[in-house]
Amino acid sequence: MIMQDWQQSSYPDPAVQAYEPAFSRLVLFNAAVERLATGFRWCEGPVWFGDTRTLFWSDIPNNRIMKWDEETETASVFRKPSDFANGNTRDRAGRLVTCEHGTRRVTRTEYDGSITVLMDSLRGQRLNSPNDVVVHRDGTIWFTDPPFGIAGNYEGNQAQSEMPERVYRIDPATGSITIVADDIAGPNGLCFSPDGRILYIVESRASPRQIRAYTVTAVGGLTDGRVLIRADDGGAADGIRCDVHGNIWAGWGSGPALDGVMVFAPDGMRIGRIRLPERCANLCFGGLKQNRLFMAASTSVYAIYVNTQGAS
Repeated sequence: MIMQDWQQSSYPDPAVQAYEPAFSRLVLFNAAVERLATGFRWCEGPVWFGDTRTLFWSDIPNNRIMKWDEETETASVFRKPSDFANGNTRDRAGRLVTCEHGTRRVTRTEYDGSITVLMDSLRGQRLNSPNDVVVHRDGTIWFTDPPFGIAGNYEGNQAQSEMPERVYRIDPATGSITIVADDIAGPNGLCFSPDGRILYIVESRASPRQIRAYTVTAVGGLTDGRVLIRADDGGAADGIRCDVHGNIWAGWGSGPALDGVMVFAPDGMRIGRIRLPERCANLCFGGLKQNRLFMAASTSVYAIYVNTQGAS
């Protein structure tokens, strides 16, 4: 599970393509796409742990969470079984927060390795299959809950939905749970703007797929929902993250002409892309300076250094 059969491109990497001048300022002429590890079935949910210089991500069909060590450049199994883990993030105390398809729950891994269940049901009804998760600067945990992971037995356990697909907010300090959105067809990837005032959500069952933007209210709700980005190219947006300038970096796919990462300005303008040989599901920023983009793409994990940093 290390780099194999991969030839690095020349500088500048032709896989990095600018549509607008604004994108050229976000990339480096002498940084190329690297494949860090391969040999998986479907990579999702990358999250960076700077204190251990480790990248974690989910290999969903193989029912495991993987980790890649920056110092040794090797990948190994962190947790198996993972209960078909999908999205991952860190809370404000540095603990791993994970969406699990198999158990239909959101969990937190404590410092001693024990697992705390943050949410698995509401009013006696089970969640569908929590997909992606982010943490607001106030410490609250927000996640999407589509039925993708219970649709079959490949990325979870086939089952019937007991609740509508929604987006939830958990307040770990009080234990309160809020339904923040219930009008999104296939809620998938999500991320906050750098100031935490906007929540972006991928709507996977819209046609074409789209990314919606919501204003986060002072009491932790959402208002002013609007469509910011439409995948008019036929592409499939999946996981998303913001950089410090508010640009949206989106995992993209649906064929060789579209596979990789698409990048949008805060106003929704498409400004550039990073072409990959595989469909990219999700991504995150990491590295010592938060200027390395890690991309979970189908059977492999890729990375490239960029001239910006991920929003914390």
